[in-house]
Amino acid sequence: MNLYLIITLLFFISSMVGLWGIFEKAGEKGWKTLVPFYNWYIWLQIIKKPFWWYIFLLVPFINVFVILLMIVETLKCFRKNGILDHALGALFPFFYLPWLAFSKKEQYTDPAKLPLVIKSATREWVDAIIFAVIAASIIRIFLIEAYTIPTSSMEKTLLVGDYLFVSKLSYGPKVPNTPIAFPFVHHTLPLTENTKSYLEWIKLPYYRFPGLEKVKNMDVVVFNYPDGDTLSTKFQSNASYYQLVRQVGRDAVWSNKQYFGDIIARPVDKRENFIKRCIGIAGDTIRIIDRTVYINGKPEQNPGNRQFKYILRTNGDPINQKNFEKLDITETISTDNRGNYELTLSDKAIEKLKQYGNVVSIEPLVEPKGEWDPNIFPFDSAYPWNVDNFGPVWVPKQGVTIPINISNICFYKRIITVFEGNSLEIKDGKIFINGKETNEYTFKMDYFWMMGDNRHNSADSRYWGFVPQDHIVGKAVFVWLSLDPNKSIFDGKIRWRKLLRFVN
Repeated sequence: MNLYLIITLLFFISSMVGLWGIFEKAGEKGWKTLVPFYNWYIWLQIIKKPFWWYIFLLVPFINVFVILLMIVETLKCFRKNGILDHALGALFPFFYLPWLAFSKKEQYTDPAKLPLVIKSATREWVDAIIFAVIAASIIRIFLIEAYTIPTSSMEKTLLVGDYLFVSKLSYGPKVPNTPIAFPFVHHTLPLTENTKSYLEWIKLPYYRFPGLEKVKNMDVVVFNYPDGDTLSTKFQSNASYYQLVRQVGRDAVWSNKQYFGDIIARPVDKRENFIKRCIGIAGDTIRIIDRTVYINGKPEQNPGNRQFKYILRTNGDPINQKNFEKLDITETISTDNRGNYELTLSDKAIEKLKQYGNVVSIEPLVEPKGEWDPNIFPFDSAYPWNVDNFGPVWVPKQGVTIPINISNICFYKRIITVFEGNSLEIKDGKIFINGKETNEYTFKMDYFWMMGDNRHNSADSRYWGFVPQDHIVGKAVFVWLSLDPNKSIFDGKIRWRKLLRFVN
C-alpha cells in the first residue's frame, strides 16, 4: 500500500478514536463517530453550531476548512482558548483530540455554560488573519489557484498580462511535497533574491487525489518545470541549467558564480510553474513535419490560436504600426528599409494581412528537415531534429515495458534517473540500472508532451522532453483579467475584449 495512504489512514483512525472519547465526554454514544455523515450532525450538536454548517460539510475540500473550525470549537468546549492550542488542534488533530478525550484532567463543558471569553482587538485580528490564511491556503492547494501569464509562449490563446484561474480539481489536487512553507509564495521569500520560502525538514511523497477528468490532448495545462530540479540563481528558469551545461560545460557553470550565481536544487512542487498545451498524452507518438504536428500519424486537431514566424514582403510601402496593433500582432521585426518584416502570425492575422494592397507575399519561416539544433531534445546528433522537423518520439506510459539500448537511452535517461529515482550506468556498451544489466525498462508514471501555441517562441517539450505526471499542477480554465504590460491605465492597459473568457 502507498506509504502516504498508510500514514493518512493512521492519522484518520487516531482522530476518530479521539472523537469517540470526546463524544462520550459530551454525553453521546461513542459509536456514533463511526456512522458517516451522521457523526458530523452529532458533532455539530455537541459544539452547538447551526445546521447550515452541515451543508458546507458536503462540499469537497471546503469541508476541510469547516472541520478545522469544528475542531477549534471543540477545543473551546474544553476551555482551550489560546492561539497555540487552536493552532496545534487544527494542525495535529490526530494527537490533540485523543489527548483531550482520554486525559482525566480535561473535561467537556456545554458551550451554553462556558464563560464569555473577551478578546482584545489584537486577538480578534490575529484570529481572523490566521483563519483567512488557512482558508485561502486550502482553496489554493486543493481547489483553484490564480496564475499570471509572464511570457508570450501561449499567444494568441493566452497573452502576456492575462490573469487566469487554474483548476486543481480537474486533474486532482496534489499533496504538497514541502508542506511547511510561507503562505501564498511559490519558492522565494518576498523582498529577497534567493531565500527559500519553504522548509525541507518534512517531505511528503507524491500523492494525487482523484480528479474530475484526466489530462487530454489539447488541454491547456499548468505544470512544474521539468528542467527546474537544478538551476542557476542568476538565470533561474529563464535558461535551463542543463542547457547551460551543454553549452559551456559543467565546470564553467559551477565555478563562475559571478555570471551563473549559485547552483541550487528545488523539490517538484517548488519548481517554476509553466503553462503549455498538452499535445501528446501517455502512449501517443508525436512527430513534426514542416511545422505541422502529427499525433499518432494524424494532424493535430483544434490546436488553439497557434502562430508561427513569417517573412512579409510589401511593394515598398511600410505598414503602419497601428495596423499591427489592430490585428493583435505583437512580435514584429523590420528586416530592412523597404517595408519587409519578420512577423509572428496566427492564421487569422494572415488572412487579414493578405487584404492589404501593399502586401506582396507572406512566406513561412521553416527550419529544413535534417538541420540539427543541438538544443533540441534528445540532444543527440543521431537525431538531427529542430523545432519544425522533429520526431517521431513515443510518450512513455505507466506500466509499459520497452526495450532500451545505446541508441535510444538518450530519450529515457532523465526519466529513469531524475524522475523515477534509479541509478543508471553505461559500461562497455551495456546499460546498468540500479547495478543490474538490463535491456528493458518499465515506466512508473505517465508522461506528457507539452508545446506552446506560439510555436517559434516557446521553450517547451521540444527543448526539455517529457513532463511527468507528478509535475502536473492543474488545468487553465478561465481568464478574469487581461492587462497590456506595455500600456498605461489611460492608454488601453485593460484589454476589455479579453476579459472574462474561458481557455480553450
